[in-house]
Amino acid sequence: MIYFIGLGLYDEKDISLKGLEALKNADVVYAEFYTAGLFGTTISAFEELLGRKVEILSREQVEEETVPLNDAETMDVAFLVAGDALIATTHTDMMMDAKKRGIETMVIHSSSILSAAPGISGLQAYKFGKVTTIPFSEENYFPHSPYLAIKTNQEYDAHTLVLLDIRAHEDRYMSANEGLEYLLKVESDRNESVITGDSLAIVIARAGSDKPRIRADKINNLLNEDFGGPLHCLIIPSKMHFMEAEYLVAMAGAPEEILDDN
Repeated sequence: MIYFIGLGLYDEKDISLKGLEALKNADVVYAEFYTAGLFGTTISAFEELLGRKVEILSREQVEEETVPLNDAETMDVAFLVAGDALIATTHTDMMMDAKKRGIETMVIHSSSILSAAPGISGLQAYKFGKVTTIPFSEENYFPHSPYLAIKTNQEYDAHTLVLLDIRAHEDRYMSANEGLEYLLKVESDRNESVITGDSLAIVIARAGSDKPRIRADKINNLLNEDFGGPLHCLIIPSKMHFMEAEYLVAMAGAPEEILDDN
């Protein structure tokens, strides 16, 4: 048996009662934090809450060595992941592999940035289009796909949730500033007027914490602003309902001029 247990967005208190109950039945508890992280807690705080030893696994141990599934063939395994339990592709792959091996599975969901970001921004969730992720660029690697996703969404008057790259093994977490600079660089390469310094963007920092940060403004005004520690994400809104615009002015410091545009 393997339990896929979502841990929520920020700290050890986000786990559900259902998740805690499942942990009581597990013989071993594993966790991975390379697809997402929890920045309001520590592994020792988790272990104190759970009363269990938690072993953190690397990407190689999960995806190549398949440690959790190997153990689940002979014992009950709890597999903890930040956010919701099956958002990352690697976790759905594990579900399929478990079925092939005849391993029983149970999924225990939790909060995800995919639902939290629309809510905390005041934007209507059903008006979002394709989600995209901005990666860290490298030599000969600077994909335009995040920009193109925003462009496609805007053609359908859909908002875009933009996730930012995580390299936990390097302790690197892309900031909102880096993400915005990335989009402007693509714009300078393509010159299609999809993202400019005058475009409205929303920055969300540390969603799920007691004091998350939400800021909406023209990109030029956000580039040098300090949004604090990770994790960050962006929203590039499309055409907004007047109530969405009013919320951003009241709650995120957006310029009042956006009320005239919607």
